[in-house]
Amino acid sequence: MKFIISGKNMDVTDALRSTVTEKLGKLERYFTPETEVIVTMSVEKDRQKIEVTIPVKGSIIRSEQVSNDMYISIDLVEEVIERQLRRYKEKLIDKHQAAASNFKKEFIEDESEPMNEIKIVRTKHFDVKPMYPEDACVQMELLGHNFYVFTNAQTEEINVVYKRKGGTYGLIEPDY
Repeated sequence: MKFIISGKNMDVTDALRSTVTEKLGKLERYFTPETEVIVTMSVEKDRQKIEVTIPVKGSIIRSEQVSNDMYISIDLVEEVIERQLRRYKEKLIDKHQAAASNFKKEFIEDESEPMNEIKIVRTKHFDVKPMYPEDACVQMELLGHNFYVFTNAQTEEINVVYKRKGGTYGLIEPDY
């Protein structure tokens, strides 16, 4: 695996770099050697945050963990990614997806206990009204939701606004 390690508002020390490659290096048993692992560490006040992104064909495996100690955040992110990989493996096997090319053959063929199945227990139907993203944020707040699906009045495409940590908002727009 190829690690791309960077820091925001901090210097990435050799000790941190070594810990990241050691902990996340455990994931090598799942991936081919050319797989890239993008790691970004940042510090905001007493929050030590690590973001790990692993692009695999057709998808992204990603986790972000925050604690008051970067070494704890590194441990947490490694556990979460390993859990995600087990879920993703079940999806790959079920769908026989081409994304399996990023993973080692042993990982895909290994017989392991199946993860909990994802079950959709409720379906909602609603009118998708044209509006501006700012209006969609207001509507989301009025409903008390964390996201809101709408038709963007400018682009006439389906968009999603969502709440981000720190009280800001995000907008998801499709790429065609």
